Amino acid sequence: MTVARAVTPLKFLILAAALLMGAAIPQARAEEKISLADGFDYPVGKPDAAGYYKARGLRLRSPQHFGEDWNGRAGGDSDLGDPIYTMGDGVVTFAYDVKNGWGNVVIIRHAYRDPATGAVKYCDSLYGHLNTILTKVGAKVKRGQQIGTMGSNRGMYPVHLHFEVRHNIHIGMQRESVPADMTNWADPTQFIVKYRRLNREWRAVPLPTGTYQEYHGCKGL
Repeated sequence: MTVARAVTPLKFLILAAALLMGAAIPQARAEEKISLADGFDYPVGKPDAAGYYKARGLRLRSPQHFGEDWNGRAGGDSDLGDPIYTMGDGVVTFAYDVKNGWGNVVIIRHAYRDPATGAVKYCDSLYGHLNTILTKVGAKVKRGQQIGTMGSNRGMYPVHLHFEVRHNIHIGMQRESVPADMTNWADPTQFIVKYRRLNREWRAVPLPTGTYQEYHGCKGL
């Protein structure tokens, strides 16, 4: 038999007041269970970016560039369709054709233990301008698993991968919603080098997934 949880008079008054004032009632945050990442690799030429070079890096001053652009060393658009890999174990939280200046975008959420503090931390990795998406929202992916192919956003740019790493897991596609500083953003190469090899832990941890605003106008898979 199900027993209803009692609502105290104080809680009832708080909820009633919130509704009368038009406030939103907080909802439970979605989450997944996932093992901590055992390290991170480059998203091209796995695991060490062999055959690729970083054409453009992170720049938080104007003109801003919130990640890295990776190109094939063969030059031109010879890297069109090359495989793109997830940098580490994680859960896909975004996999859509955003069109506009983005094209196909995948965002993956990772959980890892910081060796310096022992704390479990979370980050998002973003893979932009993809030619094709080979995963879907909710998929659990493993380090080095292919999640798409390199593209150009339908010829808008020379073929390359736009790659970001964010400390702030509330950004999603709303990059203007947070300050452009190293509290919210990570230098992708520095992050990978720092956390290249981590201890494998088999015990699953909760991974929050419902943390950013939905991006309207994108085509779902």
